[in-house]
Amino acid sequence: MDIETLLSYEWGAMGPEFVILGVATLLSLLDLFLKPSIDRKQFAWLGLAGIIVALGILFTQLDQPVVQILENTYRLDSFAKIFKLLLLVGAGLVMLLAAGYEPKEKLEYRGEFYYLLLTALLGAMMMASSADLITLFVGLELLTISSYVLVGIRKRHLPTNEAAMKYVINGGISTAITLFGMSYIYGLTGSTNLFVISQQLRALFSSDLEFISAIAFLLVFIGLAFKLAAAPFHMWAPDVYEGSPMPVTAFLSVVSKTAGFIIVLRIFLTIFSSTPAQGGTTSLLMAMGDYIAVLAALTMILGNALALKQRNIKRLFAYSSIAHAGYLLVAFIALSPFMLDSIWFYLGSYLLMNLGAFAIIQLIVSKTGKEDISEFAGLYRRSPIIAIAMGIFILSLAGIPGTAGFMAKLNIFLGALFMEHYVLSAIMIGVTVVSYIYYFGLLGQIFFRPASDKEPIKAAPSLLIVMVLCIVGTIALGIFPGLALDLYHGSTNVLTDFFQ
Repeated sequence: MDIETLLSYEWGAMGPEFVILGVATLLSLLDLFLKPSIDRKQFAWLGLAGIIVALGILFTQLDQPVVQILENTYRLDSFAKIFKLLLLVGAGLVMLLAAGYEPKEKLEYRGEFYYLLLTALLGAMMMASSADLITLFVGLELLTISSYVLVGIRKRHLPTNEAAMKYVINGGISTAITLFGMSYIYGLTGSTNLFVISQQLRALFSSDLEFISAIAFLLVFIGLAFKLAAAPFHMWAPDVYEGSPMPVTAFLSVVSKTAGFIIVLRIFLTIFSSTPAQGGTTSLLMAMGDYIAVLAALTMILGNALALKQRNIKRLFAYSSIAHAGYLLVAFIALSPFMLDSIWFYLGSYLLMNLGAFAIIQLIVSKTGKEDISEFAGLYRRSPIIAIAMGIFILSLAGIPGTAGFMAKLNIFLGALFMEHYVLSAIMIGVTVVSYIYYFGLLGQIFFRPASDKEPIKAAPSLLIVMVLCIVGTIALGIFPGLALDLYHGSTNVLTDFFQ
């Protein structure tokens, strides 16, 4: 490829990625050359500024037509734009959590903490705009490897070491399985471009190739199911969530999960929704729907059931995160006309209510030094405003009307009913009721238990910003969901752009 061809590409399409890359590089150089005595906590504000600039560029791109560069390995379509919006907002809120994070032991590598968050974000953004197996995999590994280091960054903290080891082992296994499945796809078609692969699989349809395509489908989905923490591949999540620094736990639960669903949607909708199966009467994605439905049901049931006996607040939210992955899988396998709307809205709502809750959890754990749910006892008597904020986030996670969580679950439930997935719909209602037990148990601790310590709790400014933004978003989307859905639809059709 010559220089003239390179210069002819619309590199402005990658503006948000260039900003994040530039800020991450700047922070790494500053960390290298600044004196050790200079506080690296200021890096959080530089990182946040970079994310805000990237968001500004992204908003200017929302009404632009689809842009394809680098032989369609990178595409800026409506799908990429709208999901990058979630990634940037989530990463910005996590950066604020990181600014207010202060573990008991001195964090020796605080500078690395911030630019590794940005490189992980960059990997997720690459995945959102990738239309090629190679660039998807590179983005996935950039996200994953950065996350490995972030999980283990408290190197003198034993639970952190354990979490990092388990995350690396499980992550390596999932990567190997995913890559093995991708190799089958490449072997069948001789291409790594998603759109070329889709065309080739339709043209090469036969009963023998259908079997190999099904194997590739299962391998890739199982590998990515590890990333989503979907049962029965969820075993790493509770230990990693418990041992990780609080901002990293929040990042894994929101930004990393969003990235996982981005790559699932890119690969399976682009390739397998049009790959013939069962003699050409249906698509492979539809034919394999029963298997994914079982996985979704198992994920919802196990996530909520295992959360019932948890005393550690981070493990409780880990199992809650697993259950929410199950709800999102219901939307994915239902394949309703508004599937992408439902998944995007749910991820946005989950971002707000979960990061808001993690801001308060980080505040309580930093004050008490303990992660048991009993530390929330009497929070209403100590700090009524913080207790009410936590109550709103928990009610939204439980799916109580008037919150964003209710509207998000309602969209998925209606989509499943519309496509006649009655069993999944019934299971979703049942496990949601089960989730009330542990969510309301936490509310009982906050509002109805006596406080062991009467001293009021004060939050750092960065944590207060996260709480306020998340409360406003959670209530606003619960009452006016059209605010988000109007932004989603905008002036372009996400589903049409996706296959263009």
